[in-house]
Amino acid sequence: LGENSLNISKFNKAIHAYNGKGEYDKAIEHYEKDLKIRLDKLGHDHPDVAISYNNLGLAYYNKGEYDKAIGYYEKSLEIQLNKLGYDHPDVATSYNNLGNVYENKGKYDKAIGYYEKSLEIQLNKLGRGHPDVAVTYENLGKFYRKKGEYSKAIEYCKKALTIRLSKLGPDHPEVATSYNNLGNVYNNKGEYRKAIEYYEKSLKIRLDKLGNDHPDVATSYNNLGSVYESKEKHDKAIGYYEKSLEIRLDKLGHDHFDVATSYNNLGSVYRKKGEYDTAIKYYKKSLRIKLDKLGHDHPDVATSYNNLAYIYFNKKEYGKAMEFGKKSLELKLNKFDSDHPSVGNSYSILGDINYKKGNKEEARKCYENALSIYTQKLGKNHQGTEAIKLKLKNLKEMKVNFIFEICCKVCFGCLF
Repeated sequence: LGENSLNISKFNKAIHAYNGKGEYDKAIEHYEKDLKIRLDKLGHDHPDVAISYNNLGLAYYNKGEYDKAIGYYEKSLEIQLNKLGYDHPDVATSYNNLGNVYENKGKYDKAIGYYEKSLEIQLNKLGRGHPDVAVTYENLGKFYRKKGEYSKAIEYCKKALTIRLSKLGPDHPEVATSYNNLGNVYNNKGEYRKAIEYYEKSLKIRLDKLGNDHPDVATSYNNLGSVYESKEKHDKAIGYYEKSLEIRLDKLGHDHFDVATSYNNLGSVYRKKGEYDTAIKYYKKSLRIKLDKLGHDHPDVATSYNNLAYIYFNKKEYGKAMEFGKKSLELKLNKFDSDHPSVGNSYSILGDINYKKGNKEEARKCYENALSIYTQKLGKNHQGTEAIKLKLKNLKEMKVNFIFEICCKVCFGCLF
């Protein structure tokens, strides 16, 4: 390709910047131009065309358009299988990408199948100590964290960490990522001391290697805020969330998705402090960015609607709570399968609202829907499943015992 190859490489760097800034529609527009160039110059089955399909898949994945992402990832995989062979490392990468998207769709059996295919190729072709193997272990760790299988999550996250320490040294930013992921597992597990220990290790490396104002430092502050929020040290949590927000506003701009995440987390902690109007202000700031950057039908918009349903429930404004709860459920059913754990989360809050409105039978139906989903997808012993069982028991006994925080963590947990 010569000069054309160099130009395409520069072109792709510019496009990736759009993706990194959350400007997914612009990224898609340019990825499509890039694809057309490659199709014209190289033909339909060239490995570089597979790269273009992969890039489009990633952009649609980030947009929350999971079915389109799968379509492009599968096109990429088909070329790679035909041209590179079934055991090529690029095929393993495609399996990893498909695992990610199916995981987010709540198709856990398919997701684990793709992750295991990827790992098998990588172990065979690259060896146990290769950095790409660490990435797959990390994906498996995140997968099991979401499922609430924390022992397996820790096992895989530690495998990833061991490889990175061996290959990259103790102060590499990717080692910081591994510490961060272990912190996330321990945070979800309720082992807050260990979570803080790993988050602080991650933060120290990032401060030393990346500087005080790097977005990854903001992520560490955000996650420390999350664990202190879980410990009900609300003012300390706010301090970390505000540090994170300050960096993100300065480095990423006022309309970046990570800024929306910071606003959302500040909303959460102010809700727990009982400062509901302040919480609503932050939740709505978060929602505005998501609507503007991601569109009205992105799954993260549904998360914002769910959070607003919670806050209006806390304010005893059950009409508004029901409005946002139904919006969240409708969007999730449109984007996910009907048995996705996030759908179960929406049924749970709608059950709470219906109970308070005196609609006991409707509350029971919502809880039973949530229980069916959680039992199937997360297992009968998962904390979210146990929480719903308790809600149903209390409903039958005509008691009120709403367990908000556990049910929230079922789907959303740590954000990074």
